Amino acid sequence: MAKVMIRQGGRSARIQEAVHKAVRELLGEIDRTEISVPMLAERAGVTPSTIYRRWGDLSEVLADVASERMRPQTEPADTGSALGDVEAWARQYAEEMATPVGRQMYADLFTRSGESAYSCRCCEYTRQQLEILQARALARGEAGFDIGEVEDRVLAPIVYHLLMGDRDVTPDYCTDLVGAVTSLPRP
Repeated sequence: MAKVMIRQGGRSARIQEAVHKAVRELLGEIDRTEISVPMLAERAGVTPSTIYRRWGDLSEVLADVASERMRPQTEPADTGSALGDVEAWARQYAEEMATPVGRQMYADLFTRSGESAYSCRCCEYTRQQLEILQARALARGEAGFDIGEVEDRVLAPIVYHLLMGDRDVTPDYCTDLVGAVTSLPRP
């Protein structure tokens, strides 16, 4: 498992930024199976031992980059109701993660056995998005909803089907999943 760096900023942050940038560039140029730690280190301007010391191996670096790419850049859409907000959020999440890039991010996150800091980070990003929707609903005077139920009834099936590739996760499917959330206030 990757080491958690306590100190933020400085040399550590510059190394992480350089390695992340190098990964993104290399993924745009060659197949990920051709990437090696020495190649990555050369591109990032660090030694291979720096990468091994900080991340352990290439799969950890790829998982770190994937989890960072999964960080939401904006707040979820505000549709005017909790039900509409959760539906719009689920549709957008499914659409983004169903792309080849999204599916590869999942693969990079889950190549490590057991619980990883990177998948936990992504879970936290998702929970934060749902907490924004919850707070927004409460601010509008709505009853709110059970975040855990949304994770179980909406997010979990979306992730499962995207990982297994056993069905298309369509907007209508997302709408059906959100409709099954009993704690969401109805108009």
